[in-house]
Amino acid sequence: QVQLVESGGGLVQAGGSLRLSCAASGQTGSIYAMAWFRQGPGKDREFVAVFSWSAGTTYYGDSVKGRFTMTRDIVKNTVYLQMNSLKAEDTAVYYCAADVAATYGLGYVSRRSSEYEDWGQGTQVTVSS
Repeated sequence: QVQLVESGGGLVQAGGSLRLSCAASGQTGSIYAMAWFRQGPGKDREFVAVFSWSAGTTYYGDSVKGRFTMTRDIVKNTVYLQMNSLKAEDTAVYYCAADVAATYGLGYVSRRSSEYEDWGQGTQVTVSS
């Protein structure tokens, strides 16, 4: 229904910055929210950030508050994740996800990976110390 493609990952030194992009295509009119999750080696998938078009709100995970910023381009159906002051523990595969169901209503902003229906392939971010 919705296809997501992440880009912008790479290798960066601690303290550096990267900007990730997630482009959506297909039935983009069905998207209620787009989010970023990440999964490091041997770790569970972790919520990073979300923007909800329906609720008009943005939220960030505790581990990235003050360092990461999520922005959007409505015309391009694209969201971005600006990552500053990167740390070694930020090393992970970063995934873009779309909520196309709004299971709990338009005012609910999901922070759980199980509540997103469509996912991108992921982009690797590696932070060297």
